[in-house]
Amino acid sequence: MGLDGITAHHGHGHGHGHSADTDRRRLAVALAVTLATAAVGAVGAVLTGSLALLADLGHLLTDAGALAAAFVASVLVQRPASSRRTFGLGRVEVLVAGINAITLVAVVVWVAVEGVGRLIEPAEVPGLPLLVIGALGLVGNLVSLAVLAGGDRRNMNMRGAMLHVLGDALGSVGVLAAALVLILTGWPYADTVASLFIVALILPRTVALLREVGHVLLEGAPRGIDTSDVQAALLTVPGVLDVHELHVWSINDRRPTVSAHLVVDEATHVGCGEASVLDAAAGLLRERFGLAHSTLQIEQDDHTDHEDRCH
Repeated sequence: MGLDGITAHHGHGHGHGHSADTDRRRLAVALAVTLATAAVGAVGAVLTGSLALLADLGHLLTDAGALAAAFVASVLVQRPASSRRTFGLGRVEVLVAGINAITLVAVVVWVAVEGVGRLIEPAEVPGLPLLVIGALGLVGNLVSLAVLAGGDRRNMNMRGAMLHVLGDALGSVGVLAAALVLILTGWPYADTVASLFIVALILPRTVALLREVGHVLLEGAPRGIDTSDVQAALLTVPGVLDVHELHVWSINDRRPTVSAHLVVDEATHVGCGEASVLDAAAGLLRERFGLAHSTLQIEQDDHTDHEDRCH
């Protein structure tokens, strides 16, 4: 095999079948509880006319979508790659997360506009039904949070689901606070203020999620990995003279990937084995940066000149 085209793909699968199955069950239970809580909130919003409940309902429905996406993604990600989809279906959860975030932005904007209108003309909202429904919602949120808390904390999908449910719980606290203020003081703006509080709580997370989705879809470097650091580290591998065509991206938030061309000197052993440049570079990427999926091409300096002429 010539030096010009030695390419290696290092893929390291980590089988956590039992853990993955358990996490899927936890996501399914949390989704069922969230949908039940959303149904209660929808009935309450219709009966009371509460904007805070409506804002919390939008949050609940969006989070139900996020939980559903997490569940579906946990199933689809197990499907093997094919000749048409060489990376499998790992990007499905990224696309669904983007759709969820865009939907949530629409809900937030509508609630904010309606809230401003109610600050001018406050609506009458009964405090006691709002208190009961808010309490039921909080119980549902806490149950879902307890279920998800027992999952795999290393799984970013599970951690993201937990953050969504935690946001729901904080929204329910806002509804309860509005109900108590209405019961104790009759202040007509309590419900509206609570709804705007929920909007302020949701919006930063939504924007952050959209930015993360866009970053992944635009093949940006994963969070916490600086490509200049990766290049500098590869240049420390004995025998490596230069690094070019370096690309670091991710299929989803748990599958960072790297590819690069490594220019070596003629005397360097480029075969396989512990002493090779190929294995040394792949091991460095895996251990220092967590880049377990690497595609590295080893080439001599004259091949680099040839590439420059071609480009």
